[in-house]
Amino acid sequence: MNLKKWLAPVLVGILAIGIAGCGTDSSSKEIRIGATAGPHAEVVEAVAKEAAKEGINVKVVEFSDYVTPDKALAEGDLDLNSYQHVPFMENFNKNNNANLVSIGKTILLPMGLYSNQYKDLATVPNGASVAIPNDPTNGGRALLLLQQAGLIQLKDGGSPKSTVADITSNPKNLQIKELEAAQIARSLNDVDIALVNTNYALNAGLNPLKDAVVVESKDSPYANVFVVRQGDENNETIKKLLAVYQSDATKKFVEDTFKGSIIPAF
Repeated sequence: MNLKKWLAPVLVGILAIGIAGCGTDSSSKEIRIGATAGPHAEVVEAVAKEAAKEGINVKVVEFSDYVTPDKALAEGDLDLNSYQHVPFMENFNKNNNANLVSIGKTILLPMGLYSNQYKDLATVPNGASVAIPNDPTNGGRALLLLQQAGLIQLKDGGSPKSTVADITSNPKNLQIKELEAAQIARSLNDVDIALVNTNYALNAGLNPLKDAVVVESKDSPYANVFVVRQGDENNETIKKLLAVYQSDATKKFVEDTFKGSIIPAF
């Protein structure tokens, strides 16, 4: 009997089985998701643990600003991100010739108006300094909150695209200072009023329900979303990850962890 002729097909079969065993399906591929440090990253880390139970391998990449996670996603360094609302995403697309799309809601972090000096807005003096985010959509959001608080009025009632130039009434002659969103909570001692996004407020030890003088109303259009590159909307693994995010387990985690300062938007 020719031993070589007998072993050859056996070895080929073993090799084929070994190669097949090394293959990976879409769910075993590492999914890289970007999130800003704080609540977004905390929730996504919890989601990653739940997703692992379903065989989805999630790598959470934390960022300290709002722009870099979108750039990383647009350039293919991330598979998706979770930290922004639709107006911010649309503005990023416009300014960067990008094609990012939302595939589902996540959480709402209501913006708050904070002051270390004035808990009654009627006592805010003329010429008081007010810090708002310097990015276009969060800047407009802050101006809308100032209007909700009765401190200013905006042209045509205001919109997410409103700018300081759209202020039509400013009876206290508030001095608006536009700062990077991440810096505003740390500037509370340097200004009279600060409009702070909740993720940065919590990082600074502020609770919007307890510490804010005014908080966005619950019908705010600024719910945050899962964002992917156009064309990945139907990626099965990402859709499964979204389902994990929008599950009862995640809802309970958000409610237990943040005690109402962050609201599930799904």
